[in-house]
Amino acid sequence: MGQNKKNNKKIKLATKSVHAVRFMPMLEALQAKDELNSVIKTRVEKACALLDDNINLYPNDFQKGVDVQSILDDYSEADSEALVASEEQFAIAGRVVSYRSFGKVTFFHLQDRSGKIQVYAARDELGVEAYQRFKKTDIGDIVGVNGGLFLTKTGELTVKTKAFKLLTKSMRPLPEKYHGLKDVETRYRQRYVDLIVTPKTKEIFQARTAIVRELRNFLEEKGFMEVETPMMQSIPGGATAKPFETHHNALDMKLYMRIAPELYLKRLLVGGFEKVFEINRNFRNEGTSTQHNPEFTMLEFYWAYANFENLMDLTEEMFSRLALKVTGASVVPYQGEQIDLSVGAWTRLAFHESLEKIGGVSPDVYTDYEKCKALVKEKGGKVVEGEKLGKLQAKLFDLLVEHKLVQPHFIYHYPTDISPLSRRNEENPEITDRFELFMTGRELANAFSELNDPVDQRGRFEVQVEEKEAGDEEAHFMDEDYVRALEYGMPPAAGQGIGIDRLVMLLTDSASIREVILFPLLRPEVG
Repeated sequence: MGQNKKNNKKIKLATKSVHAVRFMPMLEALQAKDELNSVIKTRVEKACALLDDNINLYPNDFQKGVDVQSILDDYSEADSEALVASEEQFAIAGRVVSYRSFGKVTFFHLQDRSGKIQVYAARDELGVEAYQRFKKTDIGDIVGVNGGLFLTKTGELTVKTKAFKLLTKSMRPLPEKYHGLKDVETRYRQRYVDLIVTPKTKEIFQARTAIVRELRNFLEEKGFMEVETPMMQSIPGGATAKPFETHHNALDMKLYMRIAPELYLKRLLVGGFEKVFEINRNFRNEGTSTQHNPEFTMLEFYWAYANFENLMDLTEEMFSRLALKVTGASVVPYQGEQIDLSVGAWTRLAFHESLEKIGGVSPDVYTDYEKCKALVKEKGGKVVEGEKLGKLQAKLFDLLVEHKLVQPHFIYHYPTDISPLSRRNEENPEITDRFELFMTGRELANAFSELNDPVDQRGRFEVQVEEKEAGDEEAHFMDEDYVRALEYGMPPAAGQGIGIDRLVMLLTDSASIREVILFPLLRPEVG
């Protein structure tokens, strides 16, 4: 009841401006959420005064001429005499992120996409009326400035304002500059504010863009062609995961959001494209954590007439080059560890060998179902009735091995019954020519020599259908069209999927996947 009374109080402003009514819906909404404060009221009053002076709060007629960093790069070494002699004028635009007024003169810092620079404004330079309007500027406002350069007494390169224009009036205050956004959830939920006040956040996403660009460049140089495949599919496939469902009204049919592009990319191999890749968005209906987001980005590529060992070599080259291009070194820091991505530093270990050498598992677990099941339970894992031996072994790997793989490890020759799309090993049909890439205690990639035998593929799909009917929501669907494609003939090939988000985590030393996704999925705000 008390809260309702508080929210129903009449909003009072220290202005009689006729423009005040324009801001009342915003103020009432803020009051209803208990977010209205004196700072916002003061900003509204300044906005009303500007409107009274016929100043447009949101014009779009200022032409930015140069980025801040370009000025800093070109003139940071110049002395005062050289700056005065140049008489060059600049048009810059950006957000006001600091503000110090000394009566007739004001210093502020303007920040654009590239960096920030100090700006000086004086009443004698702008004129009394223009300076009075300028004084209604707040931290957070977006402004345009025209002026030349000079050095202050402390030697700071500064823009001397000849002309000033408000471009966007900020109605909410930014977080206090020395503390920024400390609440992690607020940082993710209000990423737009996080990007303004947290330089590290901006650096992460600039690095992410560079990583994706370099991946694309690397593959194109190797002769791969970039393609696009459907994000809504009538039959989801290519991974063991629970899909999101949707409905197409016009066709009255159920559709699924893509869990992987694999089966469509391999159809392109059938069609004659021998090297294809896609940087794609996937959707898996699973929980969220520091390593998982239901919507995520993958790089998948397929290479005809190659095998999984060729992909290991290619991956080492790719990651080493990527680290050098993005970070400047092939050894990168990650959460206190130094991860060596240089070619030749990677470990290659068979799946069962890793259970034995790293997990301390007795070799008889490879073949003894009951012993394997008992060990899974002993180590705290869950066992589902009727689970195959390979799935139990995979659980042991998750429990005993994965978290210990800090440096790059290729773990290869996975059990066949957990690899429904992988080619069987010719010497041992119980395992497949598949590898997963691990480092920093987590999986970064999955790859294999592709199964191109349509009879074998149909049989494995049928097993998956049985598992789905038994209650496994992550089992594969039967995809008759994909089997039909294989019946036309797919060349021997190898394919790989790399998690872009986890790769960005590695190369930016980020502990959580939410740090590298601009807008991670969060629960709805309360209230």
